[in-house]
Amino acid sequence: MAAVRFGLMALLLCLFAGTASAQAPGQQHVDITLIAESERPAPGSEVTLALASVPEKGWHAYWLNPGDAGLPARAEWTLPSGATTGEFRYPVPQRLLIAGLMNYVYEGPFAPLVTLKVPADATGNFPVRLHLDYLVCTDAICVPGKADLSTVLQVGDGMVTPDRRAQFDTWRAALPRPLGVQGTYQIDGKALRVSIPFPAAAKAEGEGYFFSATHDAIDYAAPQKVTRDGDRVLIETQGKQAGPIEGLLAFGKQGFWVKAVPGKVTAARAAPAAASWGAAVLAFLGAVLGGLILNIMPCVFPILSLKALSLAKSNAEGGNPRGEALAYTAGVVLVCLALGGGLLALRAGGATLGWAFQLQDPRVILVLLLLVAGIAFNLAGLFELSAPGFVNRAASKGTGGAFATGALAAFVATPCTGPFMGAALGAALVLPWPAALAVFGGLGLGIALPFLLLGFVPAFRRLLPKPGAWMETLRRILSVPMFFTALALAWVLGRQAGVAGMSIGLTATLLAMLGLWWTGLRQRRGKAFAWLPALPLLLLAISAIALVSAAPAETKTVSGAEKFSEARLAELTAQGKPVFAYFTADWCLTCKVNEKAVIETEAVAKALADNKVTVLVGDWTDGDPVLGRFIEKHNRAGVPLYLWYKPGEAEPRVLPQILTQATLIDLAK
Repeated sequence: MAAVRFGLMALLLCLFAGTASAQAPGQQHVDITLIAESERPAPGSEVTLALASVPEKGWHAYWLNPGDAGLPARAEWTLPSGATTGEFRYPVPQRLLIAGLMNYVYEGPFAPLVTLKVPADATGNFPVRLHLDYLVCTDAICVPGKADLSTVLQVGDGMVTPDRRAQFDTWRAALPRPLGVQGTYQIDGKALRVSIPFPAAAKAEGEGYFFSATHDAIDYAAPQKVTRDGDRVLIETQGKQAGPIEGLLAFGKQGFWVKAVPGKVTAARAAPAAASWGAAVLAFLGAVLGGLILNIMPCVFPILSLKALSLAKSNAEGGNPRGEALAYTAGVVLVCLALGGGLLALRAGGATLGWAFQLQDPRVILVLLLLVAGIAFNLAGLFELSAPGFVNRAASKGTGGAFATGALAAFVATPCTGPFMGAALGAALVLPWPAALAVFGGLGLGIALPFLLLGFVPAFRRLLPKPGAWMETLRRILSVPMFFTALALAWVLGRQAGVAGMSIGLTATLLAMLGLWWTGLRQRRGKAFAWLPALPLLLLAISAIALVSAAPAETKTVSGAEKFSEARLAELTAQGKPVFAYFTADWCLTCKVNEKAVIETEAVAKALADNKVTVLVGDWTDGDPVLGRFIEKHNRAGVPLYLWYKPGEAEPRVLPQILTQATLIDLAK
């Protein structure tokens, strides 16, 4: 494949040599600027250089491995004596398929970064020159380009201006992060299967794809199937390789640098095909039972009770109980199918989600909070609202109102869980999608089953007490579990969006309830357009939904641990206090093993507390460039990084990446 690729490129260059020679000397179709993060690097320090590159519209440059066609850039440095540079670090590339050839390219602005080491004896002017040969192409032609870049630094105090720091932080954020663990791959004929350790709890958004940096290890144009399978990512494609494979595992614009060696790789876990429908039947029955039990939960029970009493009343007045029961069931089942279908679609796109996935968004929690609070205050008698005319017409025979009530019951039920639900819905996520949807439909059927029986079995309806004044008392009683549900939702909102988010949610709830009370009061007085004066309050409450956002997830740490900052570290070391600083990420499997098996254990936590060791935690999950720079200073490309600062010693002790309880307990003494 390598010979074919280079032969193709040589042919293209010969065919379009006339085009190349017609260009002006220097840069060709890519504007490249050499920029130093610090123009005054300190002697003996390291400074990051960037090649800020902007391809001309319609043209593309290439990644370090161009794929089936193209050539990587070649760099020749001219540096002062004793200075050295490392390898270029590239951001996540794009895929471009042309005539069946897969290319790894950049069609928009990008900036490879490289580290320059300044000698300890450097003084004065520090000239840096770079001659760059590269290839740039359109979909039809390719042109060899060259660039002679230079900058003159002044050896000084290492100062970095805020604007330059922010610019480089943006470029660093686009770089892939080293995963820190080794994967394995197995070849069976042309089939290549690669297993990369990756925690199931780690978020990875976007389509998964593996960009191989090892030339000709994979068939670049072959389809790839990237699957989240427990605590690993499984890549299935075609290729051939005898040695290690290195490359970039990308999820959208998020990238992780990985390495895999030959080994045994098991297939993705799945239910056996022959038993899948048997498992589906069991999951369906479990979902029906789980949905049935869900009716006694505080989210659903008040709605079901009121609807059952309404059915008894309408039956006494010659209503249509069967029609209402079917409409209620349709509302419940359709909402459960919609939520289940959305879950399956998102999981198919690479997201790691479970039932009630929508509750991970604090805006959905706020919508539920407003809805449940409204139901609770309505049951408590704070307000009564007459429905608009079109709603009354739709519900004239009870079926329209029953359908809406069923949809409401299913939506409000999502925060609640009950027995049998977890196993049934968990099984649905590994079944074929038709069977999975049947399970979600079974959950809806279970929720609707009591009302369905009341509608179709007259004997059950006769057991209901006759309507009377006691129903108002029951309404007040049923408001209590709804108030408890609202409190639970407010607590969840606080956990997701912090104190500020919960405050916004409670303020929005207060405004909405004032608006509803005012509207109901005016309607009882027969006022026209009763809702109009309260409209600003209701709009303010609704607008709060856009203000609520997820707060940064808190990293679980040992008791008393603090968030890492260089300022806090400097303060503690200046006071002569022992410090244990560790750097972690949700996607770092080694980090999580060390935390569960060592750092968060009772023995280690006690040793750290007894010896007054301050624990600082740096969470690099989101690729924070400030933490990234600090990690690089300690000659690490990524996490985990464990540093022990002993009083009286200028430099920290860098601990092994695999920790033991004995190591930390001995250091703490």
